[in-house]
Amino acid sequence: MTSQKSMKDLLAGLIFIGFGLAFGYASLTYEIGTALRMGPGYFPLILSGVILLLGVVIFVQSLAAGPDKIPLERVPWLGLILLTGGLIFFGVTVRGLGLAPSLFVATFMSAFASERTGVVGAFLLSAALTAVCMLIFVWALGLPLAVIGPWLRF
Repeated sequence: MTSQKSMKDLLAGLIFIGFGLAFGYASLTYEIGTALRMGPGYFPLILSGVILLLGVVIFVQSLAAGPDKIPLERVPWLGLILLTGGLIFFGVTVRGLGLAPSLFVATFMSAFASERTGVVGAFLLSAALTAVCMLIFVWALGLPLAVIGPWLRF
């Protein structure tokens, strides 16, 4: 897909604008407060303004830029689904399965988002990341996290 404009920057700008508007709208449901007495919606509103401004800058620059040197390719739907699914899986199962199994499976799913990662690489990455998280959060910081959750206790 070639045109006189940078389609990648144009789409990226529109995505940033969309996220900025969505976060800004969501932050309005919380109390905003003032700069001296910030409410829970203050920081999200400021952050949404920054994202919106960044999106507008990228969008305007895309109109002035030349065509993309590398054409747009297909959207990697499998990687997108695996990354999103891994995050959702972790959020849904961390209390029931515990930190270790949830983190291992979520990392394993996310590792497959890359087409260059094989089963062995995903397994090693998941095992290493799970071990490091156990060391940091459970052992070093002493956070009260269940390593194995109630769903796996028999």
